[in-house]
Amino acid sequence: MSDTDGKKTLGLGAASRPGQVKQSFSHGRTKNVVVETKGKKRVLNKPSAGTAKGPGGGKSAGGDPSRRPAGISDAEMDRRMKALQAAKIREVEEAANREAEEKAREAERERRRAEIEAKEREDREREEALKAKADEDDRKKREAELRDKKKEEIRKGAPKKDDAVQDQAAAEAAASRAETKGVVASGPRKTDRERTDRDNRANKGKTEGGNNRRTGKLSLNDALGGGEGRHRSMAAMKRKQERQRQKAMGGSTRAEKQVRDVRLPETIVVSELANRMAERGADVVKSLMNMGMMVTGNQTIDADTAELVIEEFGHKVVRVSDADVEQVIASVDDKADDLITRPPIITIMGHVDHGKTSLLDAIRKANVVSGEAGGITQHIGAYQVTTDSGAVLTFLDTPGHAAFTSMRARGANVTDIVVLVVAADDSVMPQTIEAINHAKAAKVPMIVAINKCDKPGAEPQKVRTQLLQHEVVVEAMSGDVQDVEVSAKTGKGLDNLLEAIALQAELLELKANPDRAAQGAVIEAKLDVGRGPVATVLVENGTLHRGDIFVVGEQWGKVRALINDQGERVEDAGPSVPVEVLGLNGTPAAGDVLNVVETEAQAREIADYREQAAKDKRAAAGAATTLEQLMAKAKADESVTELPVLVKADVQGSVEAIVQALEKVGNDEVRVRILHSGVGAITESDIGLAEASGAPVIGFNVRANAPARTSANQKGVEIRYYSIIYDLVDDIKAAASGLLSAEIREHFIGYATIKEVFKVTGVGKVAGCLVTEGVARRSAGVRLLREDVVIHEGTLKTLKRFKDEVKEVPSGQECGMAFENYDDIRAGDVIEIFEREEIERTL
Repeated sequence: MSDTDGKKTLGLGAASRPGQVKQSFSHGRTKNVVVETKGKKRVLNKPSAGTAKGPGGGKSAGGDPSRRPAGISDAEMDRRMKALQAAKIREVEEAANREAEEKAREAERERRRAEIEAKEREDREREEALKAKADEDDRKKREAELRDKKKEEIRKGAPKKDDAVQDQAAAEAAASRAETKGVVASGPRKTDRERTDRDNRANKGKTEGGNNRRTGKLSLNDALGGGEGRHRSMAAMKRKQERQRQKAMGGSTRAEKQVRDVRLPETIVVSELANRMAERGADVVKSLMNMGMMVTGNQTIDADTAELVIEEFGHKVVRVSDADVEQVIASVDDKADDLITRPPIITIMGHVDHGKTSLLDAIRKANVVSGEAGGITQHIGAYQVTTDSGAVLTFLDTPGHAAFTSMRARGANVTDIVVLVVAADDSVMPQTIEAINHAKAAKVPMIVAINKCDKPGAEPQKVRTQLLQHEVVVEAMSGDVQDVEVSAKTGKGLDNLLEAIALQAELLELKANPDRAAQGAVIEAKLDVGRGPVATVLVENGTLHRGDIFVVGEQWGKVRALINDQGERVEDAGPSVPVEVLGLNGTPAAGDVLNVVETEAQAREIADYREQAAKDKRAAAGAATTLEQLMAKAKADESVTELPVLVKADVQGSVEAIVQALEKVGNDEVRVRILHSGVGAITESDIGLAEASGAPVIGFNVRANAPARTSANQKGVEIRYYSIIYDLVDDIKAAASGLLSAEIREHFIGYATIKEVFKVTGVGKVAGCLVTEGVARRSAGVRLLREDVVIHEGTLKTLKRFKDEVKEVPSGQECGMAFENYDDIRAGDVIEIFEREEIERTL
């Protein structure tokens, strides 16, 4: 009981109860003590809103002191309340955790139960599939036995079975097939039991939801017709509705199979064969598997196997060869109404430094020579010029140096008119003759431009006369070749030259069809760092549009951009228009023909065929050697010293010219071997190849990238840069000359006759000689002649005059000579004294 605020509260006090406590002491002594235990009841009073202590003061959270056990302070009461709340929270959390764990255990039990059920279902399905396969095998066996029996009866001439029996056998076989495959087949009618089962399944599907769509996972059992819950797909229902609609309209319920002509090459990929037959790839693979070939859609099969597959599907086979892939590049016969006049293509040709580019500059009113290294044209330039009269002319400027033979030939092959530039002060030179031969071989008309007529020593008439030696008869000499005297420096005769070109173009009646697939020739090709492979193409026929798919040589691509000779982007290029084409997958060879095709697949197929054909040709050329030829070649290679080099240039034409020039450097002892040649910057792989072969790297108008420079410094590979082909060829000649063995020349300086032979201790035999001619030198070489036959050649061990060692002994004096490592000397022998001189050789 406690008295608070004058009120008495009634409480129940716990009765005291006696007890004993065992008290322990040291040395193992214990003592039982009787104690009285008084029970206390713990009273927790929940604080009310009015008794809680707020921030401003008031009573504590412990509540009214009258409802609190005696001796407990406010702080202790607050602590106990917080502990009680924490205990309740813990109890709630533990209950939630126990519930979650119970749910997890239940989910695990459900998962295991589902796995067991799935495994049992798979086992059942496997058993059913095996049973279905066995039934199918039995059916096939029965059918085979029936066929064999029928053949046997026909062969023996036995009477045929009754038609009803045959119909019954056919009905049983068809029913067996339908039951095994689980499909509805047209043929014998279903039995009553099968119709009843089908109706039951249909009714069950309708009552369960009225939706015939297939739901859930399709098992093997369901696929084989054993599943009760299989429903038709939406596509099957649509096909059924379509058949019913066609039947109601009186049409055919089944589309007739279309027979196709399948083009069959020597080898073909399975998926491509399916595409050409318009059949499902899985059906083609299944057909091949039935033939015993386990293949996939990406594997290649031979033509004979593919022919069997095509015939099995009911199509016709058209056998073609691999070369027929190029038939898509068909030559279109243009109608006369579609042809329009096109600009003429004029090639400027002639000897080096005769003013070809300067003449073209004067016509273009540009300055191209300053852009060429050393003022020498090293690339084929293609330009379009519009004359004062409005005529459009396409000019090709070819190099004149001897190394650029192939580039001049390429220029003559794609041209309509050749302008042969001959300097009036230099007359006909070797490259002039070569240009004449190229023009004659290409069967193109020629116009002779006699340049540099402004010079004091110019002799135009001498040029005309010398051209007669090469069967070029100009009009001034009563011939049919036009000749014009011009001066690129002063502009003299340029109008006459343009008139002559216009007249010749008018006589040729140059026409082309711009409304067809484009065809052109690659004038030059290079690998640009920012733009990738770039080809300078001269369009010969049709119009090349941006976005066209084309094949050029062993490369193909899609036109990403077209850039004209002014550096401007254009959308298309018509006949006789030179453009740079971007979008190739590789750098083509200069001189390749560009053809536009319809699809990327065709372009890729043609490029792959050409690449493979080129590889086969190279392999055949390497294999077509006998063992004797290989041995002779190996023996020849041993006697020839090679200078390996690696060449990288800016354009394909320069690569050709450098390789051709370097292959001519050398003789029977030394030759230059081109390890690798290509277009583009010098890369790290080039440095690795050069290091392995101990070769220098030659860069013509290209530079090495940063990794290549670092690698070259580490590996000690020399990189040499050139911009003029003369310097390059001269340096390689000098390097190859250094590999030549020096020429040894002998000069006879004296003769001596042996008068007596002495034996000297520690020296051996010493010849007492008389120098009869010239001089005897200690450092010179000697030969011992006996009856004018050389029996020894070597050096002197000693040369003495009396007892003194001397360097030389003049004619008419006596001396003592001893040979190095040779003692067979006799009186009367003659000693020939000579000196050798090494002379450096050059190519």
